[in-house]
Amino acid sequence: MNRRTFHRAPEGERRQELIRATLDTIAALGLKAATVRAIAIRAGVTAGLVRHYFASKDQMVAEAYRFMLTTFAAKAADIAGDPRMRLRKFITLNLTAPVADSHSLSLWASFISQVRVDPELAAIHRDGYLGFRNDLQGLIRDFLEAEGRPAGEADCRRHAIAINGMIDGLWLEGCLAGELFEEAELVAIALSSIEALLGLPIGPDDEANTVPERAGDATTA
Repeated sequence: MNRRTFHRAPEGERRQELIRATLDTIAALGLKAATVRAIAIRAGVTAGLVRHYFASKDQMVAEAYRFMLTTFAAKAADIAGDPRMRLRKFITLNLTAPVADSHSLSLWASFISQVRVDPELAAIHRDGYLGFRNDLQGLIRDFLEAEGRPAGEADCRRHAIAINGMIDGLWLEGCLAGELFEEAELVAIALSSIEALLGLPIGPDDEANTVPERAGDATTA
């Protein structure tokens, strides 16, 4: 198990470090084996320090799941560009690493098995799902409006539910068996499927097969 080097940090920073150590431990060992002691070892601190910040393992797990869902997927607010470009980037970012990789899959598998039996995790999951779907719905609405197409709330909601389900399925395939697909193949499938659903192109072919930058990521030579 990798042990992080201890260093003194402000309260808020230390809490975030412990949450990240919790996620790393869960990804490596699974939810059941992610004990307070195991998390403390990975964080490079004592179990007593962990308990100073979290009253129980259940609280740590809930906070870790909430943090995961708020940082896991690409956010519409972080993506720059016109409506067509923003929708395309959102789809691409959510089907490529680091959103789609083995670490993300391990965390998802560990948490999803508990969502149906733990009311607190279920509530966190619901909030995360609705946040992602609402992001997608807003991007679809903006795109349709920019193209002069009807963009009623009910239609955009239905489109968002359908596209979200497709993203989930392709994300899972990519995480489980990424070696079976050509580079950017799943992204291309997603984009062409969305074009068929909306009846509009969402990007030129040469851009559909590249991983776009997030807002603020571009650097100058």
